[in-house]
Amino acid sequence: MLLSGGGWTVNVGYGRTEIADAVRDQLVTMNYFAQTAGNIPAAQFAERLLSKMPGLSRVYYANSGSEANEKAFKMVRQIAAKKYGGKKHKILYRERDYHGTTISCLAASGQVERRKQYGPFPAGFVEVPHCCEYRSQWGKVDDYGIRAANEIERVILEEGPDTVGAICLEPITAGGGVIVPPAGYWDRVQEICRQYKVLLHIDEVVCGLGRTGAWFGYQHFGVEPDIVTMAKGVASGYAAIACTVTTEQVFEWVEDDDGDPSMDYFRDISTFGGCTAGPIAAMANLNIIEREKLVENAQVQGDFLLSQLYALQKKYPVIGEVRGKGLFVGLELVKDQNSKTPVDEQVSMAIAAHCLQNGVIIGRANRSLPSLNNTLCLSPALIVTREDIQQMVDTLDQAFAAVCYS
Repeated sequence: MLLSGGGWTVNVGYGRTEIADAVRDQLVTMNYFAQTAGNIPAAQFAERLLSKMPGLSRVYYANSGSEANEKAFKMVRQIAAKKYGGKKHKILYRERDYHGTTISCLAASGQVERRKQYGPFPAGFVEVPHCCEYRSQWGKVDDYGIRAANEIERVILEEGPDTVGAICLEPITAGGGVIVPPAGYWDRVQEICRQYKVLLHIDEVVCGLGRTGAWFGYQHFGVEPDIVTMAKGVASGYAAIACTVTTEQVFEWVEDDDGDPSMDYFRDISTFGGCTAGPIAAMANLNIIEREKLVENAQVQGDFLLSQLYALQKKYPVIGEVRGKGLFVGLELVKDQNSKTPVDEQVSMAIAAHCLQNGVIIGRANRSLPSLNNTLCLSPALIVTREDIQQMVDTLDQAFAAVCYS
């Protein structure tokens, strides 16, 4: 049993012949057509997708989350060139967030160990502090969310507002520790972005398509992004597909006429963005999510999972904090709940190994931050049942007892 959701990807579960058959039928009809002209499945899925994303209107296809984020970065730079003489080109990213494996995506990675040995990185990517209240930079405070967001404003002012074009954030930090931004954070981030004309790019590669109990993670917080990227759960891994979705305003800025018609469009090429397998698989995946009410199931079963894990936390002091939304949950492990000293990474590895030996595969933070690879990541497929979750929690219970308290 997978408690890691197949790498946060297989949202509708394995063995879905409905998706496989749809892909096969499409491939023998029309498997590919260059993006210069587009194809029918791509147009149809874009329309379906945008119906879930009020305020956004344009969809660009790619084959991975890294490539989707690269497109977003290129848009920011192209807008900077067209509107601001190239000056407003810097892209902010948050400590502990992750956005992909290419060089520029690693330049925008807030995970030190993911970046190690791959520099030097391109200029213009600037880090802002994390928003993990459990690891508060200011001790115990009542307004942590607003303080953490104000750090973004501080960085913008230090860099110069006329140089900062965008900020790229996960709605909920994933591999960096499953960190849900606290109350007040997102409202203040939106204010800051509007005040300084900074584009808000939200990376939904992990959270998108129902994982958090909403269609997209950002929709829990009432924010209005300019750019949204997604991959993983878009087709639940049955075909390679990723999307960069923008507002009409971003589209118009990219396409803005600056006197050279040959340059007045988004000059981006994604060969396999022209494949039809991705959009057709994505539509079949979306049909299943809607028909089986899997977004709602993620919320209901996620609430049950959290309640069971809070009970485990009371039983085992090694669990410092339980956090998450929907079926996207993390357990941060500590040597002592008062000091919050992180456990050695070998402890979380041993717990994961014990669970595996007993038929449950769990995820864990790894290769992210020195001394803070201490979070177990629990993200079952959206089809999970109450009985499945109980089995998972029982297996975790046994693992904690055996590894930490035997």
